[in-house]
Parts: sequence; C-alpha cells; structure tokens
Amino acid sequence: MTATIQKSEIASLIPHAGLMCLNEQVLNWNKTDLLCTTQTHLANNNPLLKGNKLSALHAIEYCAQAMAIHGGLLAREQGEILAPGYLAAVRDVSLSFAYLDDIKNTLHIAVKQLMAQSGNLMYEFRMYFLQDKNEVSVATGRATVIQMDKGE
Repeated sequence: MTATIQKSEIASLIPHAGLMCLNEQVLNWNKTDLLCTTQTHLANNNPLLKGNKLSALHAIEYCAQAMAIHGGLLAREQGEILAPGYLAAVRDVSLSFAYLDDIKNTLHIAVKQLMAQSGNLMYEFRMYFLQDKNEVSVATGRATVIQMDKGE
C-alpha cells in the first residue's frame, strides 16, 4: 500500500497512546514491509528521555512500534484487531550512535516480517536517516514478537 498514514491513525492501530506513540507517519507498507518516519526523538517531552538525553537503545522501541503498526495494518485488512503481543527477544542489534537526540534529521524506521507462524513473529529492523540522499545507519537488528491470545 502506498497511502501515507498519519499519527492519529497510527495511534488507532497500536496500544501506545499520547506521547508514547513514537512514530509519526507511515510512508508505505505491504504484506511484509513497512517504512515510517518520526521526529519525536527531538521532542523535549519525549517520555523516554532520561537526563534530557534519549539513549540509542530506545531505537528498539521505535522499531517495535513499527512492527506493531505493521501487524495492526495487516489485521485491519482482515477485518480484525491486532492481538496484544510482547517483544520476546532481540538479536544482532547494532547501534551506530549513543543518543538519538543527537541526530537532527528525520528518522526512518523500516521493518520486514521474516516469519509469522501461530502468533510468533520475527522481524528484521533498521533505523536510519538521510544525509545528502545517502542512508546513515542508526540501528539494525532482528526481533521476535509473541502475540497473546485475544482473551489474555
């Protein structure tokens, strides 16, 4: 799909609300991939700030929310609501910066679903920004998400 999705619609797809809804716009998505952008890493009221700094470790949360957005969009296509889930594991994480708020550019978050089986999901993720039309890596890795039964 190529229609841009704004933050108000994103918030309707994931359990995160208010300031904790970190990604601001979905640029495009399809059955396996999603690309979104944000500048919330520069906000003075970002709920993840500690000592007025935003650790690059929080890139994992931004990417996990992008995975949830992807799952929410897929569920909505089927006339369903995304079952709650949790991040069970992250692997091969590489961070290229110490703090996200040191990056003054718009962040791009790309996720790719590698596997979906019986509520177990595996995604590859990357966060980057564009500088002179080139991608500068901020974070990469893989994540496993386990969906709970809707009744849990």
